[in-house]
Amino acid sequence: MAERRETRPVSVGAIIIGGGAPVAVQSMTNTDTRDVDATLAQIHELAGAGCEIARVAVPHADSLDAFERICAASPLPVVADIHFDHRLAVEATRRGAAKLRINPGNIGATGRVDAVIDAAGEAGIPIRIGVNAGSLAAEYADRDWPLPEKLVASAQSFCEHFSARGFEDIVVSAKASSVQPTVEAYRLLADRVPYPLHIGVTEAGTVRSGTVKSAVGLGILIAEGIGDTLRVSLTAPPVEEVHVAWEILAALDVRRRGPELVSCPTCGRCQVDLVPIATEVERRLAATEAPLKVAVMGCAVNGPGEAREADVGIAAGRGVGLLFAHGEVVRKVPEAEIVDALMAEVERLGAE
Repeated sequence: MAERRETRPVSVGAIIIGGGAPVAVQSMTNTDTRDVDATLAQIHELAGAGCEIARVAVPHADSLDAFERICAASPLPVVADIHFDHRLAVEATRRGAAKLRINPGNIGATGRVDAVIDAAGEAGIPIRIGVNAGSLAAEYADRDWPLPEKLVASAQSFCEHFSARGFEDIVVSAKASSVQPTVEAYRLLADRVPYPLHIGVTEAGTVRSGTVKSAVGLGILIAEGIGDTLRVSLTAPPVEEVHVAWEILAALDVRRRGPELVSCPTCGRCQVDLVPIATEVERRLAATEAPLKVAVMGCAVNGPGEAREADVGIAAGRGVGLLFAHGEVVRKVPEAEIVDALMAEVERLGAE
């Protein structure tokens, strides 16, 4: 793992982005913002899964009253996602937004962008300059340049304009829907701007394809020390984005929330029905926050070793499992009792 890139710190409510703070996990609600109860329920669900910042669309003026109520009652800092109409962004700063997300390229004339900058400055909240391949300003979209260069040139020009107006509470993103241009864009940004970077592969896809693309793209960047906050963009319930984000961070040993599950892929040597056992253990572990390593193994080749190295583990044999805790054998349990026995040890160790 490369050393984390140094960036300016930015405050989003109580969450710090950049400046050496832990990589923050974000998601975005997909409810109708005017439905306050549904939006707040989704934000509470996101918070329960470990989300730290929630983004909410403000597409029309008739969303503003609801947005204000959402900000006032939200357990997470709320980012106002604004496109096209600068007046919505200005008003959102007065309605409790902890941060704005705009693409200056679709906000319009410079004077409108400046009005947003001034309103955010008065409110003391940051702005994310979000540049996407699908909505590049015409002056960059029409250039015969590689996509990463166009994304970064656009983002950099906006950063320079914001800075020239004395506004430095900036977070930057430059996303594409493919891994390689996204990675290249962020590498360029990391060398050219001092601001914290919001990373993600935009419009990554459904749970399976989007998770793979996000894991590859974000994994590369985080391993290179790039990225201060992230969103995994999935065509799925937003809570799935949070689960995947934490899995990516945990796989890189950057941050961990809850247990790590190690389980074997099974083969012809496996003598228990391991897939449903591992699946049920994973389901139950979702309610546990203790940072334990849990192994569910199906045969004698790697099973005892992995189970012994884990905090809690099962090494299965013919219809039974050998239960380990902190490297020591606890007891032998029948196949039907493996999940309950394993989870009892997880609960015991988690309470220590």
